[in-house]
Amino acid sequence: QVQVEESGGGLVQPGDSVRLSCVVSGRRTFDKYAMGWFRQVPGKEREERECVATINFSGDTTYYTDSVKGRFTISRDNAKNTVYLQMNSLKPEDTAVYYCGVSHLGTTTADLYVDWGRGTQVTVSS
Repeated sequence: QVQVEESGGGLVQPGDSVRLSCVVSGRRTFDKYAMGWFRQVPGKEREERECVATINFSGDTTYYTDSVKGRFTISRDNAKNTVYLQMNSLKPEDTAVYYCGVSHLGTTTADLYVDWGRGTQVTVSS
């Protein structure tokens, strides 16, 4: 059984930094999957999650939504079955539940992700 577990969220102030982690267990071929970080705000459905960043299976190709470019960095450690999201210069509009997803493709479409974690809340407020 595949399990995806995010961690690292919390309440932070504008300008602060946070690193999210996502550990995937139950997939022996983690290094064959693309990974993505999405975020969801209240009132939005799962398929409306915003793709924040994606990373391909080897880690040498990444994507960022425009609003986080230059502030967020996605990375992965295939030896640890883990993907990270370093978030710097956080803004109140970054407040959301952040989800980690596993995909066969490097895609920004939430419906094409096969496994999801339960999410971790990030709240940016002074």
